[in-house]
Amino acid sequence: MEDRTIIYDQPIPIVQVIDLTTENEQETEEAPTDSKTYNWIAHMQLSNGLVESAEFTDFVSLYDNALAAMVFLTEGDIERAEKIFDYFENNLESEFLQNDGGFFQYRDTSGFNGSRIWMGDNAWLLIALNHYHEITNSQKYQGMATELELWLRSLQDEDGGLRGGINEDGTAIPIVTEGIITAFNAVKGFDDFHENILRFLHEQRWDWNEEILITDTNNPAYNYALDLYSLGYMIFENFPTEVLSKANRFKNSQTSTTNGKTINGYCFDDDKDVVWLEGTAQMALAFEVAGLTQDSENILLNMQETFIKSAMTENASGLPYTTNFGTDFGATYLWDHSDIAPAISSSAWYLFVKNKFNPFGLEHFKGIPEESQFWNHGAVN
Repeated sequence: MEDRTIIYDQPIPIVQVIDLTTENEQETEEAPTDSKTYNWIAHMQLSNGLVESAEFTDFVSLYDNALAAMVFLTEGDIERAEKIFDYFENNLESEFLQNDGGFFQYRDTSGFNGSRIWMGDNAWLLIALNHYHEITNSQKYQGMATELELWLRSLQDEDGGLRGGINEDGTAIPIVTEGIITAFNAVKGFDDFHENILRFLHEQRWDWNEEILITDTNNPAYNYALDLYSLGYMIFENFPTEVLSKANRFKNSQTSTTNGKTINGYCFDDDKDVVWLEGTAQMALAFEVAGLTQDSENILLNMQETFIKSAMTENASGLPYTTNFGTDFGATYLWDHSDIAPAISSSAWYLFVKNKFNPFGLEHFKGIPEESQFWNHGAVN
């Protein structure tokens, strides 16, 4: 994701070192089934309700738990989704309100040692709650959803941008495009909050030459991020489909660490040193949403060559975060084993594609005034 490395160093998960020379750990799935992927995600849920981000870590991500909750919801496993929501509901007073808003982005598997409050991942939790309330036709967690919305709204500056949150050392997280567009979708409806976000994006985060959203990082080499292409298309109504072909700038081929196969996909950014499987799945879903089914299926065929059998659970498999080792968004290197252990984010997005589930679908059509749809040149540059 755009916010994950160039703006700050992501905490490195504590990973159990695996001997890659053992035959068992090199096993990959020839023809993985969706049920094996779901089985793996389900078995990554801990007794406290949280879902561990990858095998052999002591690492839990708020974003990954929001994704897992939506996977459970799409599979009709309401109880598992509720276990995730119950954890955060039970910590609303002691964590969210105690922090003056925002759940921690990272914590260990016990639920303790929380670090960093990032706006974007809290927006993802609100998106998951919106789907829960829609699917179950209940308002069980409406109190938590309301607190999340109020906090997201409170982060808006006069220029329409949203402050990113607070780092563990107390410093402010810069304004991040990816987090802002996620919050745009998470907060229901369309009002001044949304209008002001569009004004900010139009004035400060839109490349009029390329006609795409940009990151506005301190390093011009990383002004373009894959997720702003795919997520931007799925979030904003009437967004030009051409943005998906423009994402070809991130296309590359890499050799899978686990099986030596050549995998075609997309990188985080222009350095094209890895195939980022989470982001590649996001592109597949964007193509599906656009009605470009063949493009989506071609991506899935490549992704299906990367499945890894679980070292912890029988009849279970998942996708690693990347096909090979390299850098995240920017120049920071990924964590050890990001390319050889199943990861929640990649596996969840793969299932979203297979189930034709668009996380942004509930709030995609907000009735944005035509003059505010700057991506269609409705606003004056």
